[in-house]
Amino acid sequence: MISWVLPFLLGLLVANFGEWFIHRYILHGWGQNPDSFWAYHLYEHHAVARQFNMLDAGYQQWPKAWSSQAKEGLVLACILTLNLPFFWWATAYACAIYFSIAVYYFLHRRAHCQPDWAKKYLPWHYRHHLVNDNKNWCISHPLFDLIMRTNGK
Repeated sequence: MISWVLPFLLGLLVANFGEWFIHRYILHGWGQNPDSFWAYHLYEHHAVARQFNMLDAGYQQWPKAWSSQAKEGLVLACILTLNLPFFWWATAYACAIYFSIAVYYFLHRRAHCQPDWAKKYLPWHYRHHLVNDNKNWCISHPLFDLIMRTNGK
């Protein structure tokens, strides 16, 4: 049992750190360059969410074009693929990574389809979009924002 629980917990920690790191340094770092692939996050997703009080209508249907939601899906698929080898020697760890990506996508999508729900259940992400987009980098759980002291208003 312990041989499954510890790697699973490690996977959850790594996933939360990855969420924090990617959001802060890649999506908001490299994404500042309008010519970058990562620019979709700031110039599409953040712009729409701020304009429509957290609502991003692109999440209400399966992406039909090369939208920010389609690009986010591609990035998540790449992360899933890169973690595939862990299934052969660290199954519990890989399951935690896959679980975390599914939870991330479900929560992120719901937050931008139902802003009132996000304000109540993901207040850190709500604040990231509508109060200060230089804080609260985590979406699914604010653990690494607390650890790195990047949480707040």
